[in-house]
Amino acid sequence: MELMIHHVLEFIRTHAAWAPWIIFLLAFGESLAFISLLLPATVILLGVGGFIGAAGISFWPLWCAAVLGAIGGDWLSYWLGFHYKGAIARLWPLSRSPALLPRGHAVFERWGAIGVFGGRFFGPLRCIMPLIAGICGMRQLPFQIANVASALIWATGVLSPGWVVERWLT
Repeated sequence: MELMIHHVLEFIRTHAAWAPWIIFLLAFGESLAFISLLLPATVILLGVGGFIGAAGISFWPLWCAAVLGAIGGDWLSYWLGFHYKGAIARLWPLSRSPALLPRGHAVFERWGAIGVFGGRFFGPLRCIMPLIAGICGMRQLPFQIANVASALIWATGVLSPGWVVERWLT
């Protein structure tokens, strides 16, 4: 896993023109119900933040790519939950973590849209909350408000710490 992270970071460093597309895919995968459980995208995105300025890459295109990827991943997770309901729990890798959906469901039942918003910032809940929102038939407007608002903050949180430190040191 560590080797994969190193290779992705090195690729982005040497191929800056591809960086927004890679960041989009990482954020999309980190927010998608099944992929997020397998992809260490948050670690990679934190690492990318650390060399944005040093690699001569502008912060804002990468930030926009992360926001759009996160929104898209959550939207697709919501759609999957809305259309496949509880049957989705039998699919791998969710079938290997049977407690994950009930935990997400409990958070959703208690907090609703706030749970969807907050779920983006807590590991496995990041990809489960949109799926649960879809399974429970949450209305689109409250879901999308929580989705977009949390994506804006999340992208800032994963990319800006390294970017700010790097700018401060130079």
